[in-house]
Amino acid sequence: MHQLGGIIIKKYGITIILAVVLIVLSVWSLFIGVLDVNLSGILHGDMEQLEIFLISRLPRLLAILCTGVGMSVAGLIMQQLCMNKFVSPTTGATISSAQFGILLALLFMPKSTLWGRALFAFVFAIAGTWIFVWFIQRIQFKDAVMVPLVGIMFGNVITGVTNYFAYKYEMSQALSTWLVGHFSMVLRGRYELVYLVVPLVIIAFLFANHFNIVGMGKDFSKNLGVHYNAVLFMGLSIAAAITASVVVVVGSISYIGLIVPNLVAMFKGDKIRGTLVDTALFGSIFVLVCDMIGRAVIAPYELPIELIIGIVGSIVFIGMLLYRLNHGRKAIRLGGAGNSPCASAISTVKGEDGK
Repeated sequence: MHQLGGIIIKKYGITIILAVVLIVLSVWSLFIGVLDVNLSGILHGDMEQLEIFLISRLPRLLAILCTGVGMSVAGLIMQQLCMNKFVSPTTGATISSAQFGILLALLFMPKSTLWGRALFAFVFAIAGTWIFVWFIQRIQFKDAVMVPLVGIMFGNVITGVTNYFAYKYEMSQALSTWLVGHFSMVLRGRYELVYLVVPLVIIAFLFANHFNIVGMGKDFSKNLGVHYNAVLFMGLSIAAAITASVVVVVGSISYIGLIVPNLVAMFKGDKIRGTLVDTALFGSIFVLVCDMIGRAVIAPYELPIELIIGIVGSIVFIGMLLYRLNHGRKAIRLGGAGNSPCASAISTVKGEDGK
């Protein structure tokens, strides 16, 4: 029995630690804010504190958790299917495409509900992701860094078009809500759309093995009887739908899907089924900590979470790029070069000095 317990702790130790840390931080975050809310007041039936807790604090926490889980898993799926550790909703133009879809919804359906805007965001996020894949298929030199750079440039083009139409039709102020991610406007009745993340993540977990196989390449998938195009389409569509649901509710939040899967892979490897739970937990912790920092730095005012995550994420992203350029194949990456549309033909750095 003791040996069995040791095996469980060894296998799931990191997962258990992440879960405990997430629970502690979640409880702590419920009592951080401008208005005073404490446990004793809630237990004694203070209606004002209870109302703040149920209308604002709890919905905000749930939105944060769904955002962290969803964006991290979306990044993990895209990296696995594209066989490139620098592909994510940020560098794959998914977020920019979702914003463009929201702008079109505001222009053509100004009285549309949140679900109507979400539909536009879903369609354009999926379309933008697939256009990015189409570009990658036609790049002859698929360096590990070239692929995300193409995605960043493509995303900036979409952002430029979005800003042009926003200025032309005087929609800049209306669109600004979705350009900078923040949780300050998350209230009961205005955030439930983000719950779509939960079934999408469950579907991703059920098809994790298929994503692993497709990530090995088209020929490898056919040999194992996996329909390559169908699984690829499903995986990228799931990632795009998750991203769109988050953008519609809380706005643009960059870098989560880029840095969280990479950091988890340093400890757990690249197998998606073995890292999906840890990626989801660590993504939630990362977003929650950044949100708590944003609430505490200049209290009682609040910094947008996009600012905090942007600073941290950009530093980590630059560090990963430098590490990849300096160490070549030694860098942590998804193994196996195949025929994936985003597969990177990575050159080996050994040989120049005879090693």
